[in-house]
Amino acid sequence: MSPAPTQPPERWYFGWNIVAAATLITLLTVGMRLGLGPLFLPMAEDLGFSRSLLSSIVAVGMLCYGLAMPLAGWLVARRGTRFVLLAGTAMVVVAALWAANTRSPTGLLLSFGVLMSVGAGFTSPIALTPVISRWFQRRRGMALFFLSTGSMAGIAVMTPVLGIALQYLSWQSTLLAFAAVFVAVTVPAALRVIRDEAPPDGDALQDATGRPAPAAPAAHWSVTQAMRTATFARVTFGLFACGFSMNLLGTHGMPMLMDRGFDATTSALGIGLIGLVAIPSTIALGRLADRLPRARLLAAIYGVRGLGFIALMLAASALQLYGTAAVGGVVWAGSIALSSAILADVFGVRLVGVLYGWAYLMHQVGAMISSWLGGWGYERLGTHWLAFGLASALLLLAAVVVLGLPGGMAWRRPERPGAALGRLNRVGR
Repeated sequence: MSPAPTQPPERWYFGWNIVAAATLITLLTVGMRLGLGPLFLPMAEDLGFSRSLLSSIVAVGMLCYGLAMPLAGWLVARRGTRFVLLAGTAMVVVAALWAANTRSPTGLLLSFGVLMSVGAGFTSPIALTPVISRWFQRRRGMALFFLSTGSMAGIAVMTPVLGIALQYLSWQSTLLAFAAVFVAVTVPAALRVIRDEAPPDGDALQDATGRPAPAAPAAHWSVTQAMRTATFARVTFGLFACGFSMNLLGTHGMPMLMDRGFDATTSALGIGLIGLVAIPSTIALGRLADRLPRARLLAAIYGVRGLGFIALMLAASALQLYGTAAVGGVVWAGSIALSSAILADVFGVRLVGVLYGWAYLMHQVGAMISSWLGGWGYERLGTHWLAFGLASALLLLAAVVVLGLPGGMAWRRPERPGAALGRLNRVGR
């Protein structure tokens, strides 16, 4: 009896549609949260706010953005990705309408600072990482890297787009236009593309090479056990440094460059170039993430970023600025993708949404501190070196810390929590 014919692997996997939609949503969400530079001075001048006051509002918003993420991860596990995305979109729309029609510090704090940040947290990569992790096993690193591309594209696209829009529109009209685009992208994606139900073997079914995908880690961990390990602590510290530096650049990078003599267009292009270069570099880094130890790749990203912040402060011409931005953009993507992939590898897909949400909270604590410190340091000391120098130091320290993460290869034999806890804690000491 002849064997039954085997079905040839499909050439297109639906999971990539989910990745594309998630990347576009992330572009808008993270772009607005980290691409505030062009809006910062127009808002402060129109409302009559000092830099430190507006920085404080942005800082509270960053903290609320982070606090919303564990809740988003919890809701995704219980109500599904679609529900969380639609709820977040509704919050963003209400917040934009409210912020555009208020002129008081309290009104802007509650609308732009709190409500928009919670809505952005519900539509952030935290809400989208679990569904992508379920759809991808063999190419999880690459898929999550593409999600990170949305963050980088947000800086590359939103910074110059907001800068151009503000040449013709008020900051209120610009914010409302953003809300309209956000609805036009997020609602159809949530209703038509995002699917929580993934094939049992994920992208292993679509492996054109015929190689079987290794089994995913066993889900023996509890959230409490995972959060008490050295692995979780190291990933969290790296994300703290990442959030501090990325938000500092997004919020105060353009004002810093303008204070140092660069015009608005050159400053916006310089910041945007970082994200622009990061987009193609994601393709190479994504492939490396499934072939090289993730911990070493993550350490290299943090280290080069740390040196890049010093170079950015020393840039004295447009050519030097663009050169620094281009080099920094090569490693600007990837820290979030690698961090979430490591958490999924070690602790399993079942917990990745909640664990990533708690870890990312520290990312936003770092973002909150840098939002405030960037404005306070300049007003009190007349220099940006305090905030940008600290960002460099934190990134270089993070490069050393994450080298202690276990293994880092894409696939390892599953472990029981008891045995793994002892090994991970020994690594952490």
